[in-house]
Amino acid sequence: MMMRFADPWFLLLFTLIPILVWVYIRRQRKGGATLRFSHLGFVRDLQKRMRIHARHLLFVLRILALMVLILAFARPQSGIKGEEVITEGIDIVLAMDMSSSMLAEDLKPNRAEASKAVAAEFVKGRANDRIGMTVFAGEAYTQCPLTIDYGILIRFLEELNVGMIEDGTAIGMGLATAVNRLRTSNAKSKVIIILTDGRNNTGEIDPITAAQAAQAFGIKIYTIGAGSHGAAMYPVDDPFFGKRYVPMQVDIDETSLRKIAEMTGGTYFRATDRGRLEAIYKEIDSLEKTEIQVKEYTRYTELFWTFVAIALALLMLEMVLANTRFRKIP
Repeated sequence: MMMRFADPWFLLLFTLIPILVWVYIRRQRKGGATLRFSHLGFVRDLQKRMRIHARHLLFVLRILALMVLILAFARPQSGIKGEEVITEGIDIVLAMDMSSSMLAEDLKPNRAEASKAVAAEFVKGRANDRIGMTVFAGEAYTQCPLTIDYGILIRFLEELNVGMIEDGTAIGMGLATAVNRLRTSNAKSKVIIILTDGRNNTGEIDPITAAQAAQAFGIKIYTIGAGSHGAAMYPVDDPFFGKRYVPMQVDIDETSLRKIAEMTGGTYFRATDRGRLEAIYKEIDSLEKTEIQVKEYTRYTELFWTFVAIALALLMLEMVLANTRFRKIP
């Protein structure tokens, strides 16, 4: 809340107030008319009963009314500040690999859980963007369409599990499904972030063809290869010995992932551990910033009539008191 005066020059009239007070005090010191009485006892008793300042109340009310009227003529206005936020959002689709190899534990606790947790943090850090998610293994499908309801998107992320669809690594199908979600978008920027730990080994569409489609629709692709160098420990359920771990060779098709990113103006990243994966998402977050314009405005409300009403009320009170409690003897 803020106040201003539309016609502040009227406030110069306040310089008259001290003059009026000075004239009033001078007239009071000169005294007024006198009345003769046979004895002074009545007058003494009257002076005792009256409050010394009571006789000045009418003048005080008149001065207050004048001051409020001056404020009214200066047109006081109360203002409320507001903001109009204009955004040019980005449409982002997360393409998540949920093949069985994502259970490898070189990214703690494993690739799948680490990818889900870091992606969720990325989503929480965005604002004013529509974000969706596709999932792929041996097949691909849309887990969540583009939305600004990040709560539901994160819930879908948490529900992802390895084994929920046929096993395999259909990178091309995962990309094509993500492209299909963005092809009709009118956003300023359209982005796909695809994370995988292998190479395309199934599906009807190969990754390069899907990247060409993305390029045609103006979609940028960031590719992430998840996995350490060399071998990673992979859990196996043994019918005789129970759960045990076996080394699994990390086989990421970095050549194709790098080419996909370069074709569409994106970047390829390699996440060899969870800390590196978190850094990658932070870097992508900084590269894809939503443009936000904030337009400030103030809405003013006229208070002229409020001050006039107060001034009239003070004048009415003065008139009532002048003709009742403080009525002068003619």
